[in-house]
Amino acid sequence: MERRVVVEAFFLCLFFALLLGSVRCSSITELNLNRRSKSDENSSLCSQLIQPSGYPCSEHTAETKDGYMLGLQRVSSRTGDIKIKPAGPPVLLQHGLFMAGDAWFLNSMEQSLGFILADQGFDVWVGNVRGTRWSHGHISLSEKDKEFWDWSWQELALFDLAEMINYVHSITNSKVFVVGHSQGTIMSLAALTRSDIVDMVEGAALLCPISYLGHVTAPFVLDLVTLHLDQMILAMGIRKLNFRSDIGTQIMDSICDEHNCNDMLTSITGKNCCFNNSRVDFYLEYEPHPTSSKNLNHLFQMIRKGTFAMYDYGLWGNMKQYGHLKPPAFNLGSIPKSLPLWMGYGGNDALADVTDVEHTLKELKSKPELLYIDSYGHIDFLLSVRAKQDVYDSMIRFFRSLRKSNSS
Repeated sequence: MERRVVVEAFFLCLFFALLLGSVRCSSITELNLNRRSKSDENSSLCSQLIQPSGYPCSEHTAETKDGYMLGLQRVSSRTGDIKIKPAGPPVLLQHGLFMAGDAWFLNSMEQSLGFILADQGFDVWVGNVRGTRWSHGHISLSEKDKEFWDWSWQELALFDLAEMINYVHSITNSKVFVVGHSQGTIMSLAALTRSDIVDMVEGAALLCPISYLGHVTAPFVLDLVTLHLDQMILAMGIRKLNFRSDIGTQIMDSICDEHNCNDMLTSITGKNCCFNNSRVDFYLEYEPHPTSSKNLNHLFQMIRKGTFAMYDYGLWGNMKQYGHLKPPAFNLGSIPKSLPLWMGYGGNDALADVTDVEHTLKELKSKPELLYIDSYGHIDFLLSVRAKQDVYDSMIRFFRSLRKSNSS
């Protein structure tokens, strides 16, 4: 089998392991990743997922400084009217790796953060980074161009998230609450080191907060890092990671006829206590979304080096890009002490490891409000059957306390 095909197969299995948990890989044939038609994939997140649940939703587009057209959705409560400004403050939801804005609505309506915030009267804004299906390409580049995929989470933080915050701030004329999960927290923490972005933010809530990855304990991920698979992919000229391809699905079927992937989730994310396996078929209607190989490479750099820094282009590349031999670090100490932060993390999270979270806390000037759940893994904070009671109620109390203190 050609090396390129092997790599595609591997990464497809990696995502299923991350998302499916105890479901046998052989069931992928029945789930059928390619069931959605082209017309479905070209329709909007509002029309596909949010409006059918009874929530008013409008589509928006924000253009980044480097020309990417990002899709955003604005959601209000089922009793509201999207044409009327919601009474509550704006909240921007920022998804993680291989996901998009639909991630906030894939749990049951009673346990999905996007729906919960809307019902609580918040002005909900849903972000979608470049390359995901709910964003809208580039002003001059095609997704078939390698240049389109020349970015990592560094650009997602300093261009995409920065522009989405600016867009919501300008439309609402109000400071924004930012919520991130996993890679969305990397983006948030990096963006919040810039004072011009902080000026538009009222507070941030970080689920599975990541700035350092030096103590990742997931054995499967560590094996990939040791093998330098990310560098192999880039060397092979693969710039886009898209696990919904026809060949990917076919290879996945053949691989999982011979292997059982039951225990893969735990080896990647840690043991998830409360993930709802019964909804896997529904999740796969929307996930996974594409990302860039460079983005994966940047994340693996963080694991290898134990740093929270910009992308490492090598000695000469760094000199050309940054004027230094090493890439500049993101200084968490530059996030103002006055910016309120809330963090939720779990004892079974093998990606946002407790040791790395504690490292982040030591570097921050402020003392974030913390929610620690010993039994939670990485996926539980997004898709737990008890997410509202265990996590989101605490987050919402945090938001409301800030509004009360600022209005008094």
